[in-house]
Amino acid sequence: MRSNRRRLGVALVLDPPVADEVQGLRRAVGDPGLARIPPHVTLVPPVNVRAAEVPAALRRLRQAAADQPGPLRLTFGRPTTFLPVNPVLYLTVGGDLERLRRLRDAVFAPPLERSLSWPWVPHLTLADGAPEARIEAAVTALADYAVVADVDRVVLLEEGPGRVWAPWADAALGRPARVGTGGLVLELTAGRLLDPEIAERLERPCRRPLSVVITARREGEAVAAGAVWADRSGPHVGVWVGDGHRNQGIGSQVLAHLESAARRAGWDHPALQAEGPAGFYRSVSRWSVPSGEARYSNGTDE
Repeated sequence: MRSNRRRLGVALVLDPPVADEVQGLRRAVGDPGLARIPPHVTLVPPVNVRAAEVPAALRRLRQAAADQPGPLRLTFGRPTTFLPVNPVLYLTVGGDLERLRRLRDAVFAPPLERSLSWPWVPHLTLADGAPEARIEAAVTALADYAVVADVDRVVLLEEGPGRVWAPWADAALGRPARVGTGGLVLELTAGRLLDPEIAERLERPCRRPLSVVITARREGEAVAAGAVWADRSGPHVGVWVGDGHRNQGIGSQVLAHLESAARRAGWDHPALQAEGPAGFYRSVSRWSVPSGEARYSNGTDE
């Protein structure tokens, strides 16, 4: 029986190439948690959240991200340690620290708040629980290390079997786009993970890595989503609209914002394989090329 509590955490998760570089450092210093969690800056350490409060946690995440003006530019380095209190080797964090603290304060609130033994210190862990001698040697050897990274989203992670932490939901830093007026307003948010509310309503859960995701909400309810991704067969695009919300132009809005977000992210593909009814893509986009039936939704439709 599934527990009525979820073990969650909030973090800034690094992207390649900086993430790959940090993984190399973690491997070199023998981080015991290397395979259990990606390189990250913790905003909320592990907290048990009742299943009924998970929607509130997701709203908290989205609101905190929406209150930010855009991506954070952070610097990582030099290395230091929490010894003698804790055997943790970490990279110090600099850059947009005032904004980072505001983001942390915004997510560290019910239901994602918990008691702490020590004040929060922004840091990027390289090794947690390594031998003291190795930590001291690494502090000396890496004294001149520093790297800069732009972080554009905040991530909600969930602990699974084997104490492995996996990203479960995310939200791009920045104000969502708003389309329409009155009760028909759509709020469009970006990320790289399919919104859990959308994922639960799909006949075939999407398990592939997604590069860009746009989610449309109306009065807080997720009503549509679109994504682009690449696999061995090439680049793809898919749009899903929920029952009761089709034929209102929502799919067209999602696709338009998805195209813009993908281009900003550096996608330069002149054509994508479209997942879902070909007529929809032909009517609303010159950027996408239809290629068959929907593969991950229960009715990709406009």
